[in-house]
Amino acid sequence: MCGRFSFATEWEEVLREFLIPTSQYTDRPRYNVAPGQLITAIIFGHGERRIGPLKWGLIPHFSKDASVGYKMINARAETLEDKPSYRKLLDRKRCLIPADGYYEWKREAGKTTPYRIVLRDRPLFAMAGLYDTCINIEGEKISSCTIVTTAASEWMATIHERMPVILTKEAEEAWLSADDFQYVKQLLRPYDAEKMRAYPVSPLVGNVKNDSTLCISEATIP
Repeated sequence: MCGRFSFATEWEEVLREFLIPTSQYTDRPRYNVAPGQLITAIIFGHGERRIGPLKWGLIPHFSKDASVGYKMINARAETLEDKPSYRKLLDRKRCLIPADGYYEWKREAGKTTPYRIVLRDRPLFAMAGLYDTCINIEGEKISSCTIVTTAASEWMATIHERMPVILTKEAEEAWLSADDFQYVKQLLRPYDAEKMRAYPVSPLVGNVKNDSTLCISEATIP
């Protein structure tokens, strides 16, 4: 599962890293991104990459109830083809969701400790996402997304059994624009555990109102 992440990288670096030539859209540094919020995403259309906001929590195009999005913040890679809400999106509505770390809660010895997971080799990375657009009962257009998850690597499983699909730099372009779906499916696998690091953070991250550098600062486990 992926229920929180951080995205506090300098905006110019984001545009450079994801090959976005220019954009009127910008996002502020965010240390505790939560479901239901607008998040930065990258899509491919009309021959170019575009960056902009999507609501985190997928609302399928056929849905009139926006609250369904809170149940669809993640999509399991293993069952994407079996779910009507995701099946068609795999062909034409794949996106990148940039982040510089994500949070997971480890349960052991009767207590729960939040951890931040980052990459050793890449300070900024992309999670695989799917997006859709619907018109709600008020006639409002809502574009939303979900983060694709996979079974955790053996290392990550010591913290949580699921993890977001983190794409390698080489896989990002294929996820955005490849027509060969059988190839795209091969990208939905755990990231190399040797290139990842996890460290404990403050319980402050559990409250969505907390959005500061304290959320990403390493904490001592009592």
